[in-house]
Amino acid sequence: MTPGAISLKRRLALWLVVIVAGLGTLLLIEAYTSARKAANRALDGQLEAASLTIAESLQWPDGVPTLEMPASALQILATPWQERVFYWLRADNGRIITRNADLPITAMMAREARADTVYRDADLDGVPIRLAGREVNSAGWDTQEPVQLWVGHTRQGRDVLAGELFEKSATRFAAMVMITAVLVTIAMFTALAPLKQLRRALRARRADDIRPLHLGVPREMQELVDTLNRLFSDQRNHREMLLRFIADASHQLKTPLAGLQSTSELALASEDPAAWRRALATVHESAGRTSRLAGQMLSLTRLDHLGPAHERHPLALDRLLREVVTDWAEREASHAHDLGLDIQTPRPVWVEGEAWALAELLHNWIDNACRYTPPGSTITLTLASVDNAVRLSIEDDGPGVPADVIARLTRPFERGQRQDTEGSGLGLAIADSIAHRHGTHITVAACQPHGLRLSLDLARGAPPSETSA
Repeated sequence: MTPGAISLKRRLALWLVVIVAGLGTLLLIEAYTSARKAANRALDGQLEAASLTIAESLQWPDGVPTLEMPASALQILATPWQERVFYWLRADNGRIITRNADLPITAMMAREARADTVYRDADLDGVPIRLAGREVNSAGWDTQEPVQLWVGHTRQGRDVLAGELFEKSATRFAAMVMITAVLVTIAMFTALAPLKQLRRALRARRADDIRPLHLGVPREMQELVDTLNRLFSDQRNHREMLLRFIADASHQLKTPLAGLQSTSELALASEDPAAWRRALATVHESAGRTSRLAGQMLSLTRLDHLGPAHERHPLALDRLLREVVTDWAEREASHAHDLGLDIQTPRPVWVEGEAWALAELLHNWIDNACRYTPPGSTITLTLASVDNAVRLSIEDDGPGVPADVIARLTRPFERGQRQDTEGSGLGLAIADSIAHRHGTHITVAACQPHGLRLSLDLARGAPPSETSA
């Protein structure tokens, strides 16, 4: 496990805690608001009932409004919390009929009470109170004069009732959170069980066991299992290629070594110095071929196991091509062939690449063309522009290879069904590995009427000055 890495269970639990905490805060706020509204509705109903009772007791003897406070109204306003009760009755002309406190009733509150019953929170001598006001029209008397009636009490009972309601809601919420936590924990362990099953299946395997996984997992994990199976498949293919390469390499090395042993045994059995010299010449020639074969196998292995291409730099491909062709023109191996160079780009061609690897690719191309074509054949290397890339190709007019062999030419030890040459069949495999290292591939095609063409496309790069800028 990576140091400091958070487990999936802990991450899920953290997200659940954050979500529950956020939703819980909103729910508690809503529960507190609802509790206060419920307490207000309940006790506002008492204020309204008390005001109706008082209004029914209002009388107008001799055109003068009088009120004898009914006991039933006081009983209605009485609460278990021993609230202080207030009442205030005023005639329309502004005359105070009766009151037990100087209530803070503003002109706006009085205007609103003329239209409908009004409920307002106020403050009396530093004590928060709740008021209910309404306008009363007494009918059935000779004189009818509207009066305003205001009743109220302190808010202590409302706060206590709201607190009790909120406490009950919070208790139920806490119980639901605890039950949810238990259920979520069980669900989390159940949902993550397939991951544990996959982990156990992988840990139980040997290092060389790359068979496909066959596990019953949820749909969301099937992609992970499919990815692992593709990885195992790639590992199997790579292992088979490696074993095939080892078998082919053993066979390729065994043949010259057996020839060396046979030649040396015949030379040891003879007492003719001339036979010894012929045997030494044969041994020297065979040792050279074996050494070249071993070198090519090491090159191919090195390319297959190199890390990322950190050595890429701006490279003048046309200059490298001229240097390699000039070098081969001076070699004896190319004297029997017509080796040519065709650069179709008017300006220098820059690419991002590894100079040693591309030089090795060109050397292998030319070496294969010289080995597998008869003397007098024409071999031409071409550099041309193709859209935003450059195309590097080599073409010969030799006998070519059968169509069913072309697709296998880049495989190790594939010699195009030719046994009459000294080639090892690794040159094009090395070149193909270099091409893959540069993000491209080699295209092999037959030429008409005969011959073979190899080509690859490389992305254009910027000159060193532009890159540094």
